[in-house]
Amino acid sequence: MPSSSKIFLPHRALGYVSNHIPLVVRYIHRRKENVIVTCVGKSFHSYGSTHLKLLAVSDLHADDITCMAGDTFHVYTASSNNVYAWRRGTELKHTYSGHERPVHALLPFGPHLISVDESSVVKVWDIKTEELYLELNFDNDVFQITTVCHPFTYLNKVLFGSQQGSLQLWNLRTSKLIYTFPGWDSPVTVLEQSTAIDVVGIGLENGKIILHNIKCDMTVVEFTQDWGPVTSLHFRSDGPPIMASGSMAGHVVFWNLEERKVASQLLSGHDAAISGLYCFPNEPLMVTSSPDNSIKIWIFDMPDGGVRLLRLREGHAAPPSYIRFHGANSQNILSAGGDSSLRVFNTVSETANKSFGKASYNRKLAKKKGKHDALNLQMPPIVQFTSETTREKEWDNIAAVHLGLPIVTTWSFHKQRMGDLKLYSNNLQGEIVKRHLTATSICLTHCGNFVVIGYSSGNVERFNIQSGIHRFSYGTPQCHKGPVRGVAVDLVNQMVISGGQDGYVRFWFFKSVDKSAMKSLSVGEGVNFFHMHKESAMLCVSLDDFSLSVVDLDTKAVVRRFVGHSGQVTDVTFSPDSRWVISASMDCTIRTWDVYSGQLVDCFQVDAACTSLTMSPNGEFLATSHVDYKGIFLWSNRTLYSLVSLKPLSADSVFPLVSLPSTASGITDQVVDQESDSDLDSEDLKLEQIENMITFSGLPSSRWQNILDIDVIKKRNKPLEAPKVPKAAPFFLPTLPSLNLEFDLSAFKENEDGVRTVTLQNVRRNLTPFAKLLMDSSDFQPVIEKLKSLGPSAIDFEVNSLAMEGEDCEALLLKFMQMLNHLLRSSRDFELAQAYLALFLKVHGETVATTSALCSYMDELQEAQDCGWRELQNTIWYTLAVVDLKLKEGSGGLLSNTER
Repeated sequence: MPSSSKIFLPHRALGYVSNHIPLVVRYIHRRKENVIVTCVGKSFHSYGSTHLKLLAVSDLHADDITCMAGDTFHVYTASSNNVYAWRRGTELKHTYSGHERPVHALLPFGPHLISVDESSVVKVWDIKTEELYLELNFDNDVFQITTVCHPFTYLNKVLFGSQQGSLQLWNLRTSKLIYTFPGWDSPVTVLEQSTAIDVVGIGLENGKIILHNIKCDMTVVEFTQDWGPVTSLHFRSDGPPIMASGSMAGHVVFWNLEERKVASQLLSGHDAAISGLYCFPNEPLMVTSSPDNSIKIWIFDMPDGGVRLLRLREGHAAPPSYIRFHGANSQNILSAGGDSSLRVFNTVSETANKSFGKASYNRKLAKKKGKHDALNLQMPPIVQFTSETTREKEWDNIAAVHLGLPIVTTWSFHKQRMGDLKLYSNNLQGEIVKRHLTATSICLTHCGNFVVIGYSSGNVERFNIQSGIHRFSYGTPQCHKGPVRGVAVDLVNQMVISGGQDGYVRFWFFKSVDKSAMKSLSVGEGVNFFHMHKESAMLCVSLDDFSLSVVDLDTKAVVRRFVGHSGQVTDVTFSPDSRWVISASMDCTIRTWDVYSGQLVDCFQVDAACTSLTMSPNGEFLATSHVDYKGIFLWSNRTLYSLVSLKPLSADSVFPLVSLPSTASGITDQVVDQESDSDLDSEDLKLEQIENMITFSGLPSSRWQNILDIDVIKKRNKPLEAPKVPKAAPFFLPTLPSLNLEFDLSAFKENEDGVRTVTLQNVRRNLTPFAKLLMDSSDFQPVIEKLKSLGPSAIDFEVNSLAMEGEDCEALLLKFMQMLNHLLRSSRDFELAQAYLALFLKVHGETVATTSALCSYMDELQEAQDCGWRELQNTIWYTLAVVDLKLKEGSGGLLSNTER
């Protein structure tokens, strides 16, 4: 059973910034910069605060990270029952094992590290030696630890907060409880040391914030937050006495501690809860993180003391639902997410990621009202979009369909924002009220001027994207009886193709006044969606019975049908050369179909169903999005870098389960999978002959294609100056002519004293090692394998060496001709046999013609050559005849799987 896909290998994930784990900020003296560390599942990212540039990505943990902490030297992470210490964001220095339950709290404490697990077991580790210094056990029914804090100037003392609401101050050196604070009848969620000594900020689950003096057990001030539990607390240290608190609603409140009131508010700073909040020391800056997959740096420079957004790094707040590569450079991926936003992700640099904003019914009004009030104007998520690069700098070049709306929005990739146009036809206003009309499919012409839209009523309309004016309606009165599920336009704007739930694919004249269809093609089942490869005029139609049909637009006929998915097909893409159709389904499989042979050649399973996929224009990457995952995953195409043997897969094959790529490029366990696949490929290449069919060797063309022109190549590559002989060469060793460096030690032997001597008496001086192998072997297979291991220059040398003077010359030439006869009659390594024969006749043709024994053997060699060519020619003629027959019958393709 294969352990990975034969074509695609996990590369890396895009669009991940942060999750619910609070961020960690460390100051790096060498960089003179604060480094922000965020968690993204099983790894963490390190960002420089100056430009929010991604500095490092850690290796994968065995499980998801549950908490993080940091000091001057290390970043500490907890994954399941283990704790890890990292240097420079990528180098694992220490591992601390011993907890029996997952760790949920960490605190660096001088030379020690404190870790707390879910059973409230506290362990104190020596950071350098990894030894356990102290262990404390608490009863969850009495005191369940939720958070931990070290009060400033309190030597060897740690303050614990509990689910029961009480606090305990412990001396870790003496392992004694110093004091118990009764609490405020609500679980403690946050403990944070304030800028004043002895005063600690306490955040509670009921929304209260307590500033408590732990020295005299006295509450200094109490605040109440209106948006539920307090998720984070921090204090400004650059002058103003301001405390910032985060909430579950994504709001941040700034409290003036001197006046004991609210100084300002940051409403909807994030789309989800504020998981991490930190005010930079002695700077008017604050950084926040959230499960909405973003980190933001705010600056305190507003007149009322509030903040404004300075820098941000964000991804989709909800899983992306539709992705497509944009442009021909294979670097930009357009992505529409469930958060109603449209984004572009760059496959080369994270800093090139951009957001086009969220779809709004009135973009200008939403911008004036601000983010909090703009939620009422937000449009439903984008479910499908189309883009072209032809006119992207002149007007909008992206059109998008929204969930449940008849309105189609336009976007500009060049301006990186939503356009002002909303495309809809006045002729359909009555239908909107009567049938709840919605746009279901869309296509933008290659010229970048027109948008063709299909609707749930069966109508297909054409609009001008520059002006938004309605131009044409197809069909009389509709194109289909039922919703239109797919529309497409050919490369030269001559034909519009529409597919409906009624099971028909219809072809329409693009500009003709006649609204009747030029042809209707029944596909047997309702159409689910279209995907077109414009360069080859191939259209892939997904049907409701989970099958795929490939339609040739030139012949307007179904040429292929792929059956195998057991769930609804979610998306389809072509490879750049249109050789493969790659499909994803709700059965959690991604399948690769070979269009030429009509067979399934690769399939692998994933943990979550793929919702959308797209292939880069250069064929380097396959990008996928998955259910409940906020990132975009890149898979590298192995066929671009190595020889991959693909063979048809049967329906009952066991498909491997492949893990999704991580944010760190290069995964250790995938290297093992790649090596095992390489072994599998080499075994596939060594299959025995199938029904005496002619097979090729599988060697690169550079090993045999230039053999006849090797003298021209040598002349062209001849150095301008002759190589200089070294003044004193102590010794040299003879080498064997091969691609790998091998020394020829066959003439060396050891005597009884262990001294190696060379004996030339038993060496035939006029024969090369290859010639000796040819003369001594009765089986020609080792000789053929020897030739296959040589390069073009070495092969040319060996063939020329066969004509050495002596008695063995004629016998050598005859032996070589017999070897060629054996190779031709075996029907294996066909291209090598032709190359070797051509080189042999070029070099020794005159000698063969003047030698009677060799000339008589040429007849047998000629017969073997003709036999091989006749077999190959008959196979080609048979294939051409079948293709011609099927074209005449109107099917436009090769025999289907059923007919075969």
